Amino acid sequence: MLFRNSRALQRLSKFSRGYLDSSLTRILDIHPEVLDALATKKPVVALETTLVTHGFPYPTNYDLSNSLESIVRSTGAIPATIGIIEGRIKIGLDEAELEELANPEIPGSVVKISRRDIAPAVSMRAFGGTTCSATLIFAALAGIKVFATGGLGGVHRGGELSMDISADLQELTRCPVGLVSSGVKSILDIGRTLEYLETLGVPVVSYGPTKEFPAFFTPKSGFEVPWNTDSPSIAANILYTQKQLGMQNGALFAVPIPDKYEAAGAEIQLAVDQAVAESEANGISTRGKEATPWLLNRIGELSKGSSLESNVALLENNARIGGEIAVEYQKLVEEQPHSSDSMTVGLRPISKPSTQLRLPASKTPPFAASENGNASLLVLGAAAVDISAKAFEAASNSALGSTVPGNISVSLGGVARNIAEASHRVSPKDSVLLVSPIGDDSFGQLLTQESENHGMRTDGLLLQKDQRTAVCNMIMDSQGGLTTGIADMAILEKAQLEIKAIELIKQMKPTVVVMDGNCSSEVISIVAGLCTRHGIKVFFEPTSVVKSTRILKAVETTMSSSTSPIDFISPNLIELQEIFAVANEKDLFAKPEYWTALDNFSLTSRYRMDLEHLSRANVSDEDPSKGTLSFLLDQGLAQMAVKLLPFFRHIVIKCGDKGVIVAMRQNPTSAWRSEQSNIKRRYVMNHSDTDTIILSHFPALPVKDLVNVTGAGDSFVGVLSSCLVQQPNAFNSQKSLTQVIEMAQRASVLTLCSPFAVSPELSNLKRSISRL
Repeated sequence: MLFRNSRALQRLSKFSRGYLDSSLTRILDIHPEVLDALATKKPVVALETTLVTHGFPYPTNYDLSNSLESIVRSTGAIPATIGIIEGRIKIGLDEAELEELANPEIPGSVVKISRRDIAPAVSMRAFGGTTCSATLIFAALAGIKVFATGGLGGVHRGGELSMDISADLQELTRCPVGLVSSGVKSILDIGRTLEYLETLGVPVVSYGPTKEFPAFFTPKSGFEVPWNTDSPSIAANILYTQKQLGMQNGALFAVPIPDKYEAAGAEIQLAVDQAVAESEANGISTRGKEATPWLLNRIGELSKGSSLESNVALLENNARIGGEIAVEYQKLVEEQPHSSDSMTVGLRPISKPSTQLRLPASKTPPFAASENGNASLLVLGAAAVDISAKAFEAASNSALGSTVPGNISVSLGGVARNIAEASHRVSPKDSVLLVSPIGDDSFGQLLTQESENHGMRTDGLLLQKDQRTAVCNMIMDSQGGLTTGIADMAILEKAQLEIKAIELIKQMKPTVVVMDGNCSSEVISIVAGLCTRHGIKVFFEPTSVVKSTRILKAVETTMSSSTSPIDFISPNLIELQEIFAVANEKDLFAKPEYWTALDNFSLTSRYRMDLEHLSRANVSDEDPSKGTLSFLLDQGLAQMAVKLLPFFRHIVIKCGDKGVIVAMRQNPTSAWRSEQSNIKRRYVMNHSDTDTIILSHFPALPVKDLVNVTGAGDSFVGVLSSCLVQQPNAFNSQKSLTQVIEMAQRASVLTLCSPFAVSPELSNLKRSISRL
């Protein structure tokens, strides 16, 4: 995650260390985009999910939720849709999680969550849509000041006898959040609801030109409230004044339905009255939380769908107004530079965190037994904190040895950590495990807490006493050019990573093990040998030119003429050249096993001719200015890749804006056996008795708004390795290979267009990958 300056890091550290009770991270996930907004004091608007789970049919519910988020974004605020997924409270949902609530595999399995349901739902790992009351609780817990919804619950008709009063009203006395709604639903007793809110001391403000309190479908209820405004800045000031006074209650902003739907509202009210009468006659009105969904469905039937259109309209209008109020509120916060409002998280006083940061001894003890079950994907290597400093202006010679003004940004990094996060975002829960050493220091604490906030497993983080967490500090000039940098990666050399890796591989029997080049050649060799013996696929990410050749010791010790010892490797062109050169220096090409394997390829003149034709094809059919694929032969890429296939069964070469080249060696039984070279589809082939050799090109996907190049390659590898776990034979046919490479490329593009080392938007690919 990227933070724009050192103050943002300080705020996040507070968030992770003390303001959010550490026990909450075991049951609560804050979406990275929302967490970043809170840490950097951006406006945030909470949105509920009962409308998704119980308010509208699929796919209207799914589309509506996305629409509300888009409307909030259009105001300059960040949406935080809140729900419960498998017992984890989610403050901010990705598309896959929203789909799970909107269209559950088992109809009726998603429950409606009010205050009373929160603990049981979490404990029983349920799926739940949050009502107003639950959303208010979680919004307040996260420090979100504005919540936009449709209608507030209230006193039910006959409530003076039945005592049937919505928990929403009480929650407004406990949660300092501004609730934007179209009043209360007209199926309720509006007069008694307003009286009850007055008793509770909750400000009720009509958001319009008059003091008329709206009645959901209609702008007029016949009741007036003491205050009205149609200014988002005044509404924000009301909330901010309550905050200044230390008041812990919220405020209700009652927004009339847009004028366009006023006429329809009168007709809908007739349907409301009839539905209420029917509910009283058939007993539905006495059945608690079942009553409201029944009534809304019946009103929809009686109004022939016009209530649905009006309901959507008022929800979208409220989302817009909620966003505008949140933006104005944040302006007030920014005017007070010492305010800590956006990070005052929690509903209880929290003691000041200690200035001495140390991980609890029981947090991630070395070689602790996992409580999360087996992982199908292990990622070994570096987890680090990246610190970048960029000067505002070019420094003069007189500034040398002194400080200059500039920006400092901090992000969680490390190749293995980035790969693990990318894989985690598109994989089933708890199926990805990062294995990396961290120090007993503040940076180790930050890595652990942020991994938990992402929902990642932390039982593979190896706490190293008296060691420093890996840190890379880069100093850049005013143009963004690297002036110098210091990388403190000593912890990776000192940690006995292979011991933990061996233990986990034997215990979990993963499908794929990914290693980055930060691992020592000894660790890589030991782990690769163990995986080979146990039939586990090995994926090596070279990381850098210098570190790319660390894989060769594993190749040398496990080489065979019949099979390639390493299953997957993902170099760029320069790393490929380095691996080839050093392999030649080490005489690996002189080994008898190597020549036996290469001879078995039996490369024909037809293959060489097909390769010539492919090299004349354009890099991109859409953009001829990018040139042709002549680099395949001119730079020796195709020749080097094929000559390395006895070492690496699948070589995935990242070529930047020229796309991706895949060179691979397939068994005669694969689906490729029935294929022939196809220049139009950008692949050439060679068949022999023992092997099929394929070299295939995949054009780069377009990148509209390049933001950040850090982590794009790691996102590619992370998603590709997750695809290989979920579809182990993905490279065995042209169709499935194209699908998984495209998914990995989409992940890379998302990160290129994101300020984060791994874009949170990768989560949107999860459902597509599961369907491959």
